[in-house]
Parts: sequence; structure tokens; C-alpha cells
Amino acid sequence: MKKFFAALLALSMTATFLFGCAGQDAEDGKTGWAKVESAGKLVVGLDDTFAPMGFRDADGNLVGFDVDMAKAMGEVLGVEIELQPINWKAKEQQLASGRVDCLWNGLSVTPERLEQLSMTKKYLNNRLIVMTLRDDVQVTSAEDLANYNVGIQAGSSALEIVEQHEAYPTFQSKLKQYDTYDQVILDLQTGRLDCMVVDEVLGEYKSSQMEQKLITCEFNFGDDFYAVGCRKEDTDLAEKLNEGFAKLIENGKAEEISMKWFGRNAVILED
Repeated sequence: MKKFFAALLALSMTATFLFGCAGQDAEDGKTGWAKVESAGKLVVGLDDTFAPMGFRDADGNLVGFDVDMAKAMGEVLGVEIELQPINWKAKEQQLASGRVDCLWNGLSVTPERLEQLSMTKKYLNNRLIVMTLRDDVQVTSAEDLANYNVGIQAGSSALEIVEQHEAYPTFQSKLKQYDTYDQVILDLQTGRLDCMVVDEVLGEYKSSQMEQKLITCEFNFGDDFYAVGCRKEDTDLAEKLNEGFAKLIENGKAEEISMKWFGRNAVILED
């Protein structure tokens, strides 16, 4: 009986502590930039398989264009950057839960995201392209994809854009989803896939690392602008990041990072 009451008391004290902490957090009421500034750090949610935006190098370190941009952002805003790899297919839930302060890793601007999130200005222009390893794969229109086995990453911005295309029903049954583009490319190399739909920045980077280079098909799904996504209520954080982007462009750091990863200055700052 004594053990029972001791356990009950311990449980009660733990609950009091937890609810007390939660109450204190709610009382502070800090969100958005105020929360980041108070904590002294910005927690960035990213997909650590999306080269060259954010991925692991041979030693397991997080590297990439967006990783470098985030670190530079921390310097101009005066906060620490905590890089937090997340399940990219559940990125919206990870953001809503408060586990991360923003989503920053090749996040495409879509009408749905503009409704659901507070997004920064567009900072990079990308395209959604079709790539293959075979000369006999000819894709000059979206409808041509119905003739091939096509790979794409599940939960990716590329998939969202493809699903919204008017021709999607014509090739939907030929589209196979994978957890990562590394798996897609492996199936291209083994012949299980004929082509893939992929972000241009990722496709070109992957091709540069391969002995047999990828071929870009004639058809593409158009521009795919990148921005950073914050919680809908965190408009001040999005604006603070816009200020940071402007400073990085002004001081030349953004161009330096872009040249490092793309060999050209691909950075923009547009509504």
C-alpha cells in the first residue's frame, strides 16, 4: 500500500510539473519571431535526402545550398540555426506541432501552401523536369508519360504539381512513388523505370555525380519557385526571413552560396 501511495504521489508531482511548464509556455505567449528571438535559435525542418538543397555528405554531415543559406541567415539575424531532419511527407504536421519553426528545404510555392502557411518571398527559381537514362524515351508533352514507367518522390512538391496538371489522369497509373529520389534513380539504372519527374536542381546535381549522365527531356512542368514556410500565424517570422534574404543578397553572400552549388547566381527575391 505504501508503494502504491508513493507511486501515486510521484505521478501527481510529475503531472503538476508538466502542466506547470505548459502553463508557463502558454503564459509567455511567444510565437513567430518573438519565440525565435527569445530562444536565440531558429529550428529549421528539412529533408536530409534532397541534394543539393539539404543532404548528408560522405561523413554524415548535413550540407547543401539551403543548409548554407540557413546558416548565413542565422548570422545576419543574430540567432543560432538548429537543423532538424524531419519526415518530409509529414512536414506540415511537424511544423504545426511546434517541433520546427519553419520548413526550409526546396519547398515549392503552391496555391495550397499559400493558403495554409505564411511563406517568405520566392528566393530561388527551379523547374520541374523529366529525366531519363535512355535516348529512346521521348517526352514532348505530359500525355507522353502514359507510354512510360515514371518515378517520383512521395510527399514531394514535384508530386503535388504533377497531380494538379490537367493531363495527370492520362498517366496516373504509370506513376510510381518512392521514399527518396536515390531509390528512383536506382530503378532507372536497373530498367524498372523509364524516366522520372524531378526538380531541376536535384536532377542536375544527381547527374553530375553519376558516370552515366541523365538526359533532360523536352517537356517540363514549368517553373517551381522555392520559399520558406512558417506557421500561418507566424507572419512576422516570414517577414524577418525576407529581411534576412535581402541582406544576404546585398552583402553578396547569397550569390557566393549559389555559385558554390549551382555554378550560377540563381537567387531571387520576388513576391
